[in-house]
Amino acid sequence: MKENKDNLLLIFTRNPELGKCKTRLAATVGDQTALDIYLFLLEHTANITKNLQAAKQVHYSVFLGENDIWENEYYDKTVQHGADLGIRMANAFKAGFRDGFKKIIIIGSDVYDISQEDLENAFKQLDEVDYVIGPAEDGGYYLFGMRTFIPSLFKDKEWGTSSVFEKTMDDLKNKNVRLLEMRNDVDIYEDIKNEVAFEPFLKDIK
Repeated sequence: MKENKDNLLLIFTRNPELGKCKTRLAATVGDQTALDIYLFLLEHTANITKNLQAAKQVHYSVFLGENDIWENEYYDKTVQHGADLGIRMANAFKAGFRDGFKKIIIIGSDVYDISQEDLENAFKQLDEVDYVIGPAEDGGYYLFGMRTFIPSLFKDKEWGTSSVFEKTMDDLKNKNVRLLEMRNDVDIYEDIKNEVAFEPFLKDIK
């Protein structure tokens, strides 16, 4: 289940450390609640990817995690490298293609409304198109997949801002690309305040 000669899923994740993850969310809910929510999101991401028919790599932000939710049976583990998010993602894609994978998809670990079926569909779309992208409600993207690597896709972007999706689509002009449904990634309190799944974490938040 872990290996697939064509498909590779890259999971970019922050090491879950108190005060160092989901800092914009923590500004409203506090560091401990933000960490608890992030651990909940990590568990969700593991649940929807563990049985996916693809090779899977967890790319940690700072250091290799040990004895965490990412079981060695299903996931290879490494550390992101590069000066900014674009370079780190580009390096991960380049390494995947260098290793012989044909279709590579990257996701983060902070999208609750994404399923295993969504990921399966994204890989399936790459049978017909060269690029697949899932726009996030905040102007970024929650999923990006490709069969052909283009360096410009990861350059000249203000990562973490509302312009990322639009600028990426500019780079994909005249390319064979398919859009997925828009999803909501979790960055701030407003992203989750009306979501039932997060109510246990927010019961003391006024």
